[in-house]
Amino acid sequence: MRTVFWDNNELKMIDQRILPARLELVAIRKHKDVAHAITDMVVRGAPAIGAAAAFGLALAGYESASSSTDKLFADLQAASAVLKSARPTAVNLAWAVDRVMRNAETVKDSLSADDLRQYVLAEAQKIANEDVEINKRMAEYGAALINDGDTIIHHCNTGALAAVDWGTALGVIRTAHEQGKKIHVLVDETRPRLQGARLTAWELEQYGISYEIITDNMSGHFLKSGQAQKVFFGADRVAANGDVANKIGTYMLSLAAHDNNVPAYAVVPTPTIDLSLAHGGLIPIEERNTDEVLGIQFHGEPIAPKNAKARNPAFDVTPNRLLSGIVTENGVVYPPFDVNLTKVVKQSA
Repeated sequence: MRTVFWDNNELKMIDQRILPARLELVAIRKHKDVAHAITDMVVRGAPAIGAAAAFGLALAGYESASSSTDKLFADLQAASAVLKSARPTAVNLAWAVDRVMRNAETVKDSLSADDLRQYVLAEAQKIANEDVEINKRMAEYGAALINDGDTIIHHCNTGALAAVDWGTALGVIRTAHEQGKKIHVLVDETRPRLQGARLTAWELEQYGISYEIITDNMSGHFLKSGQAQKVFFGADRVAANGDVANKIGTYMLSLAAHDNNVPAYAVVPTPTIDLSLAHGGLIPIEERNTDEVLGIQFHGEPIAPKNAKARNPAFDVTPNRLLSGIVTENGVVYPPFDVNLTKVVKQSA
């Protein structure tokens, strides 16, 4: 089952808010509901929300009653603005929407309104299918970095749930496992939304991969004591110099890995690389509702005083100096990232 897929004029997706307790699908027929699903994290993960947004444009085409191609295209432009505003950090969202709109603009004058609707849907499906292919290519390159017997610390969720299928960093781990390598994964919880404990652990169980859950602040201990040999995570946006924006906590994990000479790898498809931003300080960081922090309970009771306040940045930026390499579908990129990232992006152009 894909995380995001088109079925009978509906966009269907796995509701990631209720895993691991239940595996359920939601069906969406309106583009604004797709935007809400992205904001509310029904669907999450940079590649998955990119595909979801592209399908959201297809829904917008069906929602529009316009028989004029120009008016339909104007409706699509309005929908694209709504979809792109859903979450600011993951560049795949804007990339997917812009790609569909750019390609649609080149053909709209030669198509009827109904043909344009079908064209937009076909473009969205192409993005979804390409994502699966890209992930499997990345996984082969990344799996070569994993040795038999490695214990790997993995941050957040980067598996099939974070993509259309297969995944990025967890896809690498899955491929290494399927190659017969005996590996073990230390899954950090990834607070405050616990994507590691809820989603990554659930996926690893489906694949039969050995794992243990640790709290985020345990990683340094396992790295310093030699109990972990690799660190893998994904990314929501990579700047031109190789700075990586990823789920909050990635920076601290990368610092600990670097201090203990443990290789740390980001696994990203080239659409996640934003060459328009010179460095990570230019990447917008999403601040989410503080209820995600204050709403956590311990033994059924709130963890914080009633009147407590909190901060909730959803991402942080890891400087390129802390990365051993960046795994893409065109190979593993090593420093100098500002030179070599441009090369791999151009291979996909």
